[in-house]
Amino acid sequence: MNKEEVLNHFTKLMREKPEMSSAVAAISTLVRLMECIKAKTLSELRSAIKDAITVMQTTDYSYASIHSSSEQFLRYTSLTNLDTNFQENMLERGKEFYNNMIKARAKIAKLASAFIEDGATILTHCRSRNVLEVLKAAASQKKRFTVYVTESNPDKSGYQMEKELSKLGIPTSVILDFGIGYVMEKVQLVMVGAEGVMESGGIINKIGTYPIAICARQMNKPFYVVTESFKFVREYPLNQMDVPDQFKFRASTRQNSKDLSKEHPIVDYTPPEYINLLFTDLGVVTSSAVSDELITLYC
Repeated sequence: MNKEEVLNHFTKLMREKPEMSSAVAAISTLVRLMECIKAKTLSELRSAIKDAITVMQTTDYSYASIHSSSEQFLRYTSLTNLDTNFQENMLERGKEFYNNMIKARAKIAKLASAFIEDGATILTHCRSRNVLEVLKAAASQKKRFTVYVTESNPDKSGYQMEKELSKLGIPTSVILDFGIGYVMEKVQLVMVGAEGVMESGGIINKIGTYPIAICARQMNKPFYVVTESFKFVREYPLNQMDVPDQFKFRASTRQNSKDLSKEHPIVDYTPPEYINLLFTDLGVVTSSAVSDELITLYC
């Protein structure tokens, strides 16, 4: 696969499989690359993988998710016997990594749905595949609950979330992004997804997540994050401005804008002190445990 074929394969997956996250699509593409390429040396194979990762990061899909999952994939596939049959061994490890990714969402749903009580009112932000799966699992347990979902400008993805939840028979209302203060006193908990989990334990997510977390803390409402461990990133931002531009702006915006300070970011950073718990495929963890998990993943 050349760079154009990598890009076409990745974008086709994102277009034809809307339930597949950009992270999973990226790893599926890398596995496909490893199946096709005939590398003579380990260095050649790793170089091809890195080139493919760079190509996928030039798309307008979540940079944080592609970056974190690909970095972990490269690390995981390298932890094998590379003296003989290096490509075969790395491909086997790559498929194992991909299969674990596929199972992650169900594990998270099982853990997080237990925290939703019968009769609860929940606030969520934009459209998160993981949050949707958690709420679906809770509904299948015959729990009755109500959901408020933010409109989530500029793409108004909250309406898509409302449509999907309503199909499941879950009472759902879309609220204006700046209506969170009004409904917060009605909810029992806030649950959001994440595009990336920083080494600090804070999260990168759709713009507007941070104000919700602040409001939840002010009103003593638990703020939960549901996310896969392959979104753990080795970045340690101190504030909003410290988040790298590639995380905050689409690739097309970075390429076409002469002054990013005049552009609106598509994500914001929620510091760890506003997060009560993270529900992951590794278990239920606190923000302070994320750095330890990253050490384990990369050692």
